[in-house]
Amino acid sequence: MSSTPTPTERFRLDPAPDGLAHVQNLLNTRAIDAKGLPDLLADGAVASAAMGHDLSDADAAALRELRTTIELLIAGTPPETAPADAVLTLDASGTVQLGPSGTGHEYVTSRIWAEILLAQRADTWRRLKRCRNEPCGSAFYDRSRNNSGVWHDVKTCGNIANLRASRARRRA
Repeated sequence: MSSTPTPTERFRLDPAPDGLAHVQNLLNTRAIDAKGLPDLLADGAVASAAMGHDLSDADAAALRELRTTIELLIAGTPPETAPADAVLTLDASGTVQLGPSGTGHEYVTSRIWAEILLAQRADTWRRLKRCRNEPCGSAFYDRSRNNSGVWHDVKTCGNIANLRASRARRRA
């Protein structure tokens, strides 16, 4: 494990499998005021550390837009357009590999869309979710058998939501 935690590790969450962890990390760069966590795409220097790639302030701004697009996609709202280039290569065993291309935010964007494509093909994409506790909103990989998870952690965010619902029922 690196000395700097990944955006997902900030929430003490297990990463999504395979390359979907990169998408999860992008989503978990968002500032979470309730937890005192800053936006890890605030500027190029902070974004470079969070994303493990050399990024400028302009790159960080583009990645904030990408993050919003991916959040909408997870919520079921497909983006109007989201162009990205990717590279297909053939490895020594004859297997076609899909990989990112470009530099800066273009590289990260290409990687994110490639990983989403692969996750959709593997039917793991539907398991990447955002916590329903609005003040939290962390991205988690739902490992429940029936894909019914709605909170990143039932003991924290789930209990808060259930307590609020119970109090609302008592008031009514």
